[in-house]
Amino acid sequence: MRPLLVRDGQLFDPGQGINESWSLFIKDGVISWLGKTRMMPPQLDCDVISARGLIITPGFIDLHCHLREPGFEEKETIATGSQAAARGGFTTVCCMPNTLPPLDNRETVEFVLAKSAEEAAVRVLPVGCITRGRQGGELVDMEEMASVGVVGFSDDGDTVSNSALMRQALELSRKLGLPIIDHCEDKALSKGGVMNEGVVSARLGFKGIPPAAEENIVARDLELARLTGGRIHIAHVSTRGSVEMIRRGKKEGVAVTAEVTPHHLTLTENNVITCGTNAKVNPPLRTAGDVEALIEALNDGTIDVIATDHAPHAVVDKALPMAEVPFGISGLETAFGSLMGLVYAEKVSIDTLIAKLTTVPASILGEKYGKLGTLAFGAVADLVMFDPTREWVVDPDTFASKGRNTPLAGRTLKGKVMATISRGKLVYKDDSLDLSIPQEELRGSW
Repeated sequence: MRPLLVRDGQLFDPGQGINESWSLFIKDGVISWLGKTRMMPPQLDCDVISARGLIITPGFIDLHCHLREPGFEEKETIATGSQAAARGGFTTVCCMPNTLPPLDNRETVEFVLAKSAEEAAVRVLPVGCITRGRQGGELVDMEEMASVGVVGFSDDGDTVSNSALMRQALELSRKLGLPIIDHCEDKALSKGGVMNEGVVSARLGFKGIPPAAEENIVARDLELARLTGGRIHIAHVSTRGSVEMIRRGKKEGVAVTAEVTPHHLTLTENNVITCGTNAKVNPPLRTAGDVEALIEALNDGTIDVIATDHAPHAVVDKALPMAEVPFGISGLETAFGSLMGLVYAEKVSIDTLIAKLTTVPASILGEKYGKLGTLAFGAVADLVMFDPTREWVVDPDTFASKGRNTPLAGRTLKGKVMATISRGKLVYKDDSLDLSIPQEELRGSW
């Protein structure tokens, strides 16, 4: 890999307090220098790209996405999903285990790691199952799974309904230092539901999913985490009640972290009226009041990170009647643009947004995978370049992902990822972007 100089961008790293018009130098896949271009010693044998007019931040980290492989390659593959991640500015993604076969043993995890090493554009870290086959009956060999490289455990898509089993899992999570990533859904309450239970579901004649379906399990598992001292990470928080319980749990010392998705921060149940099956997601889009509570929790630290819950489906799957359509939104490529809407509405600061996509998820993962989520000297050279003012229209037909299922089709977003570097390699560049620098200008600056 040739050394790479990224010149003249606005380096923005909330974790280090950097917001300067600087350049950085990448060698052997790590950041080996950063500072003002004129202070840099000449490097004759390197590639040079211009980031003029762009903001450079650490690469985004997604703690929750679905790459579908093995078993559902018609929906997504590790190759296509990681390409979608690169387009969205994500340089690390954690893939959920609801594959076929599920990631419940050494062999399947090793398959994902090997496939990722061969085909993934960005770093892919697997999440292992909590129970065998995600059936809720018997714990996986969590110690073996930890040894082979999972970053946490989840039966995502299903809740571990057996409280004693969940207690065991949390006890082991404390021992292993890995989180239980909790899909909180009381299926006795959510069964048959397709959207949030309320005025809109009643008007549309759809069976609803009440907030209690999420909150019952959040309450139970916060208490189990308190009892065991285990690490619990609440996935895709969607209700005001869940926020209040997580906030209280943190104040009382429970080892809990939480995530929220871009769609739960920016859309409401009303989008089901206009977007139909492409707005069917689990947990469902909630009320405007819930959205306000989620934004407040993001700003005050109750919710730690933003995660996409990227859930791609084949076009034919989303063309079924509402009751038969699978849940999920394809979100890797639209996440940043949609979230910038919160910045322009002055609901979230750009500092908070970037931290929730970089520094904070990196702290949850730890340093096992290198120094992620930072532009510090010696850190892994994962970075994203974006234009905060660039407007673009969401066109699912141009997605790298196989999933075209988005409620944002046709919407104009402001803020666009223009280039992504993963481990020192340029893995995505917007077609409109010219990163070259004239040789005379290059020689003149050195």
